Amino acid sequence: MTTAAASPSASPVRAEVATLWRLSWPMLVGQLATVGMGVADVAMTGHVSAEELAAVSLGTSVWSIVLVTVMGTMMAINTVVAHEIGAARYDQIPHSVRQSLWKGLIVGLVACLFANLCTLLFDHVGLEQHVADRASLFLHVISLGMPAFACYRALYGYTTSINQTKPIMWIAIFGLVFNVISNWLLVYGNWGFQQLGAVGCAVSTAVGMWLMLGAMIVWIKYAPAYRMTYPFTGWEGPDWKEIGSMLRLGLPIGVTYFAEVSAFGLIGLLVARFGVVAVSSHQVALNFASLVFMVPLSFSIGMMTRVGQAMGEGNPVRARFVGWVGVGTSVAFGALSAIFIALFRWQIAAMYTSDPAVQAACANLLLLAALFQLSDATQVATASAIRGYQVTRAPMIIQLVAFWGISLPLGCILGLAPDWFPWRPDAPMSTTGFWIGLVIALTVAAVLLTWSFEKLARQRIREGAAGIAAPAKEMHT
Repeated sequence: MTTAAASPSASPVRAEVATLWRLSWPMLVGQLATVGMGVADVAMTGHVSAEELAAVSLGTSVWSIVLVTVMGTMMAINTVVAHEIGAARYDQIPHSVRQSLWKGLIVGLVACLFANLCTLLFDHVGLEQHVADRASLFLHVISLGMPAFACYRALYGYTTSINQTKPIMWIAIFGLVFNVISNWLLVYGNWGFQQLGAVGCAVSTAVGMWLMLGAMIVWIKYAPAYRMTYPFTGWEGPDWKEIGSMLRLGLPIGVTYFAEVSAFGLIGLLVARFGVVAVSSHQVALNFASLVFMVPLSFSIGMMTRVGQAMGEGNPVRARFVGWVGVGTSVAFGALSAIFIALFRWQIAAMYTSDPAVQAACANLLLLAALFQLSDATQVATASAIRGYQVTRAPMIIQLVAFWGISLPLGCILGLAPDWFPWRPDAPMSTTGFWIGLVIALTVAAVLLTWSFEKLARQRIREGAAGIAAPAKEMHT
């Protein structure tokens, strides 16, 4: 259950980068394939009509918020298992995984209900009734896959934390292939199927989530790598104390993810008053930025495992070292992605839609997306390093301040130019104003999280030198 050793002749930094890469690249492929499902939904629907694209964009604005919040909430199992691996407490892992599955079922059902309730908002965002109705139906259908997704993320966290990441890659590729084929049948109505447009995307995604959960269970059942920690040895009811402990650890991560993604998603709702072009261009730019974001996110998940295992071993010095190597790796990619997006923004927009107006608006937003690549890569990496110490409240507070205290208020001032605010622009900047707020918020979050990580790492090293064992102690800010 350990990663392959790096070459003894390699420098410590190069050796750690190589180890992190071996752990992370299958997750990267898996994350790209998973996000590729959303890319396929938006891109394939965009060639049906602007109205169907707007319906998917509006529905996805809410769906993405719920999905990523659930993903963060379920991430507690990652650091729990990583600490148990580092401390060689293998016998405790099956119980933790089973309770995480119960937690996933509960979280998934609550998220499904919440997603359906959010459709009540669609009648009040200024879009044509036909588009609002299609967006509501999209969300009703796709939400049926949420319980499967939450349980899948429980098994995802388990398998990544024991350094088995290739199953994630192959299962996600399977999900992407299924999604594209089923979209081709249901969105366009090929081979005699009824043309469902946006709703066809929802059906494909919901069914794909259940298939991916089933594939993960089968893989764990038959792969030899899981024998020592195999979680399906028998029936076990919910342990509410254990579930509560995981929720206390996971909910702040979920809120952290919610703070960022909701800022992006709410922009889709707030700019709906500016019409189909504004909504669609925002969603296209956000979709591609999310695709690129999967690279530093994958590095950060691998780094969280590495930091957690080091802390489980009682080695805070190594935990700090692997954390900073992971941050540096993510930031290096952020610089490359910024250059790529800035240079090829028009070509990226053309891949999603053939509508010239949407292409032009999207290219402008992608230029702003290029600006926040460095800060986005920094904040996701430092936040994950902090979580490797089983500290989750500090990132939550920072993200809430950055996105809800800075990004959305500033975005509303620039984007909507409300009459009551004395220093508003002469005319609403629409989506561009909101994205300027996002650039500033991500920069603030990156600076504060970098400071918090270094402070926490040094604190744990001092505690370790003094013989104080405090792996789960929260750092208050």
